[in-house]
Amino acid sequence: NVVERKLEEQGVTRQDLGRERFVREVWDWKDEYHSRISGQQRRMGISCDWQRERFTLDDGLSDAVLEAFIQLYNKGLIYKANYLVNWCPRCQSAISDLEVEHEEVAGKFYTFRYPLKEGGFLEVSTTRPETILGDTAVAVHPDDERYKDVIGKTALVPMLNREIPVIADEYVDPAFGTGALKVTPGHDPNDYEIGKRHHLPFINILNKDGTLDEEAGPYNGMDRFAARKQLWADMQAAGLVVSQRDHVHQVGHCQRCHTVVEPLLSDQWWVKMQPLAEPALEAVRNGEIKIIPERFEKIYFHWLENIRDWCISRQLWWGHRIPIWYGPDGQVFAARNESDALEQAIVHYGAPTKLKQDPDVLDTWFSSGLWPFSTLGWPNQTQDLETFYPTEVMETGYDIIFFWVARMIMMGIEFTGQVPFKYVYLHGLVRDEQGRKMSKSLGNALDPLDLIRDYGTDALRFSLLTGGTPGNDMKLSLTRVEANRNFANKVWNAARFVIMNLQEATLPMQVETNDFFTTYALPADDQLDLADRWILSRLENVRRESTRLVDSWQLGEAGRQLYDFLWGEYCDWYIEACKVRLYGEDAQAAQAARQVLAHVLEQSLRLLHPFMPFVTEAIWQNLPGMTAHSPSLMICRWPQASGKQDAQAEDNFARIQELVRAIRNARSEYNVETARWISAQISAGEHTAMLRANLPILLSLARLDGERTVVESEMAAPAKAVSLTVGGMTAHLPLAGLVDLDAERQRMVKEIANIDQQMDRIHNLLGNPGFVKKAPESVVQREQAKLAELTEQKAQIGERLADLEG
Repeated sequence: NVVERKLEEQGVTRQDLGRERFVREVWDWKDEYHSRISGQQRRMGISCDWQRERFTLDDGLSDAVLEAFIQLYNKGLIYKANYLVNWCPRCQSAISDLEVEHEEVAGKFYTFRYPLKEGGFLEVSTTRPETILGDTAVAVHPDDERYKDVIGKTALVPMLNREIPVIADEYVDPAFGTGALKVTPGHDPNDYEIGKRHHLPFINILNKDGTLDEEAGPYNGMDRFAARKQLWADMQAAGLVVSQRDHVHQVGHCQRCHTVVEPLLSDQWWVKMQPLAEPALEAVRNGEIKIIPERFEKIYFHWLENIRDWCISRQLWWGHRIPIWYGPDGQVFAARNESDALEQAIVHYGAPTKLKQDPDVLDTWFSSGLWPFSTLGWPNQTQDLETFYPTEVMETGYDIIFFWVARMIMMGIEFTGQVPFKYVYLHGLVRDEQGRKMSKSLGNALDPLDLIRDYGTDALRFSLLTGGTPGNDMKLSLTRVEANRNFANKVWNAARFVIMNLQEATLPMQVETNDFFTTYALPADDQLDLADRWILSRLENVRRESTRLVDSWQLGEAGRQLYDFLWGEYCDWYIEACKVRLYGEDAQAAQAARQVLAHVLEQSLRLLHPFMPFVTEAIWQNLPGMTAHSPSLMICRWPQASGKQDAQAEDNFARIQELVRAIRNARSEYNVETARWISAQISAGEHTAMLRANLPILLSLARLDGERTVVESEMAAPAKAVSLTVGGMTAHLPLAGLVDLDAERQRMVKEIANIDQQMDRIHNLLGNPGFVKKAPESVVQREQAKLAELTEQKAQIGERLADLEG
């Protein structure tokens, strides 16, 4: 369709070019877009053996398609029949049920009078008046008392006067419309079944291009929609129209070109699906194949349990030509090539005979269904097939579970005797931040290459991986991609800091396996301070959790945990806690800090690498000594259990974090400059020994003056100090000399007065019975929540004011 639209712009059709030239045009288009697609995949960091690229029309894969067709044909699973198909007048081809997209359309519901030969009328309704011209019966329910006396009578097709019977059939719903149904077996799947039951004629009123044919009488040659209007106008003039009203209903559209699809009787090639579906059902039922998320198994079962035969022929010129040849008398020869067909013809006719190949091509999903093994050399028993089939995981979108996944499973079992993969991981669709489908018409489409240019591949990958959950659609916004670019920058800057502090140091290495994989060795346990033990314990926790999450297919949650660890723990806390040792005079302590910094960074890069391959590889390549043991981070093994889980260290460091946060918040509330060192008097109770042992960490992180900071088991609060109680400890921060007490007092009094005004307004509002009765409940609740918030704010400011007064 893309190439045809391009030709249309030049005023040329594919028929003008002819099959051979048109196919050359499509190959040129394929070559151009192949390089684009391949380039996009590489820029996205997809890690493949690019020497093994395959295309379904490659010679080897084409051989597999021919072999599969011949085998199915010889088993009686492929046949040709004249059935009702979905026909696209724009593509002028049959399409499968899965290639029809049903959309709500604002149409009309037409009710008209069907004349009876014996006199009188039957009122009938339809959404497609033009199909009246193809009616071969009018049906009513056999138990509908309204129509008992008309069953067996003769109706006359409006404007054609063709005689058709009035029949009784239980399919008719007496409660829908008028209870009388026009039956058009040649253009409706339900009517098709009625037609078969009652042996009705099957009349086709449509040409392949959507115009009406000679069966339509005076409407011959008219476009289907133009004929609809004209026929209705003619029926109105003849007094046959009852009513016409607006009606929203589902209408099938071609997935390729969005043209309204027509049910049409046509000779097509079909695959019998029931024999193929049963083993595919059993493979999922018995657990040989697991679908993630599991809820999609029910959808898979329902489709296969109710599967219909698959129309595999397409009236197109691009694709795998159906390997069928016809003799002059219509005799069919299925062969892998023309010479084989000619040999069969000699045997059949007793002499060389001219044959003609079927002009149709196969549905593209026929060749795609063979992909897991056709790419490995099947039908030949190659080394690749033996080594790589079946594969482990098939990852794809949930929207093609029937188009592709189910057919790969059916074809794999049929032709190899094995399932093609063990797991099917289904991702959702990417939508805009409002949850809408991305499209040019809405102007909300995001080009991945633009995002890569502006934010980097790693930011885009991380956004896609962490933005959703298996099988669910995700909302992608520029805000999220920008935030993940900032995360990549954070990791990069943290790594620069670490590498800068490793430049003059020699770090011992820890060999992991066979002297090939290595990481930075850790100091002896007695050289680790609390921050070291804490970060190593947190690293082990995130390693264990991210491994569990990846193993259970929760990739997004694994990425989010790595984000929280690297930014919220390693960068924000551990690096800051290390600085007092890195810049101190104790060389052994500085070396221990460097070793732990480097070890945690290197192990974290391994965990983050599948999510952000470019920035992690670039950092890893610059870590001193790494490339001497392994050429790339990508081939390093996933981090293993370290045995460094330390609940006591996590508890103790968490108490210091609580205290630091409280002090930082107080400094902010009282407008103390960030760079200013302040004093503190801390009552630490049972945590006194722990806090004294780790006082340098607290002093550094909270910017406390070591000479004026005291830690005791119990201390009285000094005058004019703010007291902060967290984690079983109380910190008293003297305010004298830090802030202008009078100015701060006046500011707080003004804040309280302002809050009082707002609270009075809300009290008056909520005290008014008329407001509470008439206002929406959400508005009343909002005002109540605001009152609670103001009450809390007033209490907090009052406490700070009391500290100043004290």
